[in-house]
Amino acid sequence: MVASQPIHSTEHFWYRLQPAGLYIDSQRGSLAFGHADGQLFLSTDCGHTWPHRAAFPEARSITFSCILQSGTVVFGTGARLYRSTDRLRTIEPVTLQNADGSDYLPHTPQNPARPGWYFHTLVGTNSWLVNGVEMLVWGNYCNVMGGAAPVNIYYSVDGGRTVKIAYAFGQDPYFRDDGSEGGGATGTLLGDPANPVICRHLHTVVYNPAESAFYACTGDGDRPEGFECHWLRGTYDAGRDHWDWQVIISDHLNSRYKAGGISFVDGDLYWISDSNGPEPYDRGIFRCAPADIAHRERHTLLFNPQVESGSMIIQDNVILAAHCGPASPLNTGFIVSLDGGQTWAEHDLKEFGKRCPTLFHERNSEGWFRVDLRSGWIDYAEVLFIKPKPA
Repeated sequence: MVASQPIHSTEHFWYRLQPAGLYIDSQRGSLAFGHADGQLFLSTDCGHTWPHRAAFPEARSITFSCILQSGTVVFGTGARLYRSTDRLRTIEPVTLQNADGSDYLPHTPQNPARPGWYFHTLVGTNSWLVNGVEMLVWGNYCNVMGGAAPVNIYYSVDGGRTVKIAYAFGQDPYFRDDGSEGGGATGTLLGDPANPVICRHLHTVVYNPAESAFYACTGDGDRPEGFECHWLRGTYDAGRDHWDWQVIISDHLNSRYKAGGISFVDGDLYWISDSNGPEPYDRGIFRCAPADIAHRERHTLLFNPQVESGSMIIQDNVILAAHCGPASPLNTGFIVSLDGGQTWAEHDLKEFGKRCPTLFHERNSEGWFRVDLRSGWIDYAEVLFIKPKPA
């Protein structure tokens, strides 16, 4: 048993911190996966108790985890992936492959303590049922800390036993492995040398069941070599185990296309912009038909928080989003709509100090969203749980 934290309240939701002494990394249904120094934990009752545990020396280095529908936990540290299919009784390494089935070999880092965030993601929903098969698909938010890394979209169709490259971005000359936290303009080039599409990292990968297609958006900068902000659309041919990805649009970092929180509701596409750089900014929460993403005049602006905002989740008619901490006038700023975007409110949870909410997980079986509170933009700090009040 782990002692729970007090529950607090705003007009629109209840909220509470995670239990002390444990970092709850992901959740699904009644399952929750967490870690502490040298230990992994799995709960089957939404984190009230943690009966399943295992020794894992690199627990504090975990930067990605996902709980699949079967209960399998897939998690990663730096450039290594693991999975457990039996509630942490055994942990096995995951096989990494290129698109052609050959071994995918991470680069040898200049600083072994900074192997790169190969698997870290800002999105809590990473698996979907696609034609009756659960697919795990995600992209890495990297080249900020932990060392430089190539930018990839990954996928698995066998419960995480094998993870393959769905798409490999090109070699961005501004994020080479020079041994620093986020890479730089000197050192080892990383990525696919044959792909001219470059980016710093992935913001979002998401599935639209109405089209049986995946969408991805990237960041961050405007470079002499081209934009780093792209939107891509991908389709997967299960029979051939083959992906077809197309760049829909590329644009400036101060446009609405520097974005995150892509969601699909009743066939419509929603997203939130963290436009920055030179003014004027093109910000807000937008909606359009998927086919209209490249046509600004066909977008509907639902709400503009007047600040960079890169994280959002939509579930059960609730839209929950957040301010980007370093850019926000609020300490810990949340944006919420309980009626599908008809009315909006913002709340500042000042007691947590300057924090950036990100990595939103869908509600667990007790109705709580899980949210990272990062210090700055990306340094791990606390985990918050939010439960919307009835509309």
